[in-house]
Formats: sequence, C-alpha cells, structure tokens
Amino acid sequence: MITLSKSRIAAACLALAAWVPLQSHAGLLDDDEARKAILELRAKVDTIARELNARIDTKSDRSSALDMVNQQEQTLSEIAKLRGQLEVLTNELANAQKRQKDFYTDLDERLRKLEPRQVTIDGREAAVDPNEQRTYDAAMVMFKGGDYKSAASALGEFVRRFPASGYAANAQYWLGNAYYALRDYKNAISAQETVVSQYRDSAKAADAMLNIASSYTELKDTKNAKKALKDLVAKYPDSSAAQAAKDRLAVLK
Repeated sequence: MITLSKSRIAAACLALAAWVPLQSHAGLLDDDEARKAILELRAKVDTIARELNARIDTKSDRSSALDMVNQQEQTLSEIAKLRGQLEVLTNELANAQKRQKDFYTDLDERLRKLEPRQVTIDGREAAVDPNEQRTYDAAMVMFKGGDYKSAASALGEFVRRFPASGYAANAQYWLGNAYYALRDYKNAISAQETVVSQYRDSAKAADAMLNIASSYTELKDTKNAKKALKDLVAKYPDSSAAQAAKDRLAVLK
C-alpha cells in the first residue's frame, strides 16, 4: 500500500532534480545547456509526481468507495435482519390478535348459552334459562320414554328448582301424569291440584282438572270425580277439556 504523502514525493523529486544533472552532466555541459537539462528534468519529475499523486488519489477514492460499498452492504444486511424481525413480530401480533378474537368469540358464545332466551310455551312467550331448558327437556325425555318413575323424580326436582319458570306449570302437570301412569292416584291428584291453584291461567289448568277427575274415578270416588268435572265446566267452559268433562258427566249419571 502506498503511504507517501504528496509533500514527501515533491521533496524527493526536487532532490532527484538537483542530483541528476550534477552527476550525469558535470563537466560535459555548459551553463545554458545544464540549466536547460535541469528544467527538462524538473518537468519530467513534475509529470511523474502528478501521475503518482493521481494514482494515490485514485487509490484513495477507490478505497473510500470500497469502504462505502462495505458499509452499504453491512447496512443492507442489518436492514434485512430488521425486516426479518419485523415479519416475525408482525406474524406473532397477527396470531395474538387471532387468539384474542377466538377467545372473545368463544367467551361470547358461552355467555350467550348462559343467557335466557325467549321461547313459546303453549302460545305464550317466556324467558327461559338454558339450564332450566335442559333440565326440563331431560325430564320429558324420560316421560316420553315410559320411565315414569325417573320422570316423576326429575319433574318434581324441576318445579322445586325453578318455581317461576315458564315451564313450571307444564312440569307440574306432567308430574301429575307421571304419578297417574304409576297408578299413584293420590299424588297425581295432589300434583294436578297444584297446577289449578298456582297456575290457574296456564293452558294446562283445565286438563289438570280433567286428570283430577280421572284419578278420583280410578279410586272409585265417583262423588269427587263428578265434582271435579263440574268445577272444570264452570271454570273453563270453552276448553276442550270442558267438553270432555260434559261427556263424562253424562256417562256417570
């Protein structure tokens, strides 16, 4: 690597210019010729010096350019690394946002399942908790499947747990029917009387009174059977159960 400065090169050239004519032309040239030779030699030295300086400047420029290229490559490498890190962070952020969205979607779905929903029961709208809906449906599956003993237990538990439920009147009514199917007529009458007394506005009230009369008939208690039928006709004259009661009263006479 060239380390000579421009001043040192110039000094060397001057020394060479002073030394060469003295050694090469001493005693051979006159003063004019010697001065001319010196001037020519100095011109050549100056030319050489300029060429050397140009070469030094060119090498310096190339070194600077090379340094800049190296720095640029290093900068580009760092930028590439940062871009890679940015992509990783962006991906992680997207995954985190998706997980958060999925979490809230799942939470919302779970909360929605816990919220009461509107259902129509015997033509009436009622807000029913999902838990009571499942409990009622499970009890009715037992009843429809002919497992009246389990159904009676499940329906009794339902009305104890959900006395204000929109299904309470129906559960009480089917509880009476489960007892009737089990030939437990006294409990059947008690269950249906609860329907009549506590849920008199229910669509099941008239049918409950008809079932009371049926239970008394099974117990051979004709007197109370007739009374139940007459009370049914008086309270719910326009019901289909009242028409059935009239037909039975005609037979009992």
